[in-house]
Amino acid sequence: MTTQPRALTVNELIDDRPPSAFQISAIVLCAFVILFDGFDTQAMGFLIPSIAEDFGIPRASFGPAGSAGLFGLMLGAMASGPIADRWGRKSAIVVSVLAFGVMSLLTAGARSLDALVVLRFLTGLGLGGAMPNAVSLAAEYAPKRLQPMFVSAIFVGMAGGALVATGVGSVLMPIWGWQSVFVVGGLLPIALALVLLIALPESLRFLAVTGADRERMSAIVRRIAPGAAEVSLAPEPKSKRLDGMPVKHLFTEGRAAGTVMLWIPFFMNLLIIYFILNWLPSLLRDAGMPNAAGLTAIAAFSVGGIVGTLLQGPLLKAFGVYAPMLAEFVASLALVWLAAMIFANFEVMIVVTFLLGVAVQAAQAGLNVLAAMYYPTVMRSTGVGWALGVGRVGAIVGPLIGGVMLGMAWTPRQIFLAGAIPAFISAVAVIVSGWLQGRASPFRSETQPVTTVIH
Repeated sequence: MTTQPRALTVNELIDDRPPSAFQISAIVLCAFVILFDGFDTQAMGFLIPSIAEDFGIPRASFGPAGSAGLFGLMLGAMASGPIADRWGRKSAIVVSVLAFGVMSLLTAGARSLDALVVLRFLTGLGLGGAMPNAVSLAAEYAPKRLQPMFVSAIFVGMAGGALVATGVGSVLMPIWGWQSVFVVGGLLPIALALVLLIALPESLRFLAVTGADRERMSAIVRRIAPGAAEVSLAPEPKSKRLDGMPVKHLFTEGRAAGTVMLWIPFFMNLLIIYFILNWLPSLLRDAGMPNAAGLTAIAAFSVGGIVGTLLQGPLLKAFGVYAPMLAEFVASLALVWLAAMIFANFEVMIVVTFLLGVAVQAAQAGLNVLAAMYYPTVMRSTGVGWALGVGRVGAIVGPLIGGVMLGMAWTPRQIFLAGAIPAFISAVAVIVSGWLQGRASPFRSETQPVTTVIH
């Protein structure tokens, strides 16, 4: 007498088993995508003085180049999410990585500020398109119980990429100039795009909710669960398919308040991060410290980011999403205030900057986890992409506000105290989100799951 195989949903297949080597390799590839985002973000900051000297124009003229890159990041994130939710994560990631690699390589040949602005915008489009889809694909290959661990862990790439960029710049710039950093920052993503084309799988959860053919899903299932010979799929319910503009569904079925409460801390936290990255060296210089103090402070902030990101996954798994993030925003508020009070004490300032990097960048990793878990598969890339896009608006606004305050002759202490405001608003938004979550959990289950039969 033969026993009928037990029917498994795709979600059960991923969520109820230990992650396979195949799943982990897909998540690691997503982490490399984010690493190059961190590389590019940090590289532009320390390259501006060398480029300005080469072009023979003042550093103050490079504001549009920085803004163009961030504006491209915003548009790329917002546009790529709906595209990926319709046609798949893998193609969006590969095209985006290839695009920002090519544009970075072309940037090495820029000979005018206008050309640099255009190329930075185009590079930003590619970078913006890559990250939300890498987050979505990593979340969809991670078991639900381990999503906080894996999704937060891949954001080590942001701070890690910044450190790699600094190392590459210190070694290559004295020999081949600023162009060498853009060459490395272009060739490596192009090579990664080729690896992704071959090795990166499409999201199995995405294929399930979009009714992909059985053979394509069978190949992935056999790699997740070696030995499975056959996959049988039930028809996908029409209710899973989104009609009209994907963005509107971020505000339907009770998601509107949660979406807004997610966007607020995204905006505020990236405002804080980019404010620190752009203005901390200048503020320390204005406080009478040498230029090296600024580089040391940024390095401490980046190392703190790595530590905070690595700690965030276990914290989220142990205590849930909201309690650690609320604690991190409260800690950011306190640390920003403390930094303003002890600005002239360099040794203490470095310690505070490190701790601020831990808190602020751990919170950013947590926000990405929350975005990835909040939205169902059918709209996950759109939700993550728009949250990151709104956050990028904060990344644009932060440096501009810093410049305005400097222009108004605010002291470094006053400027840093102003940075406590977005940390306070983020903490309030997390409290409201936790209250909403208590009323109706935003971590919606995947309704009407696709049935997978493994023989």
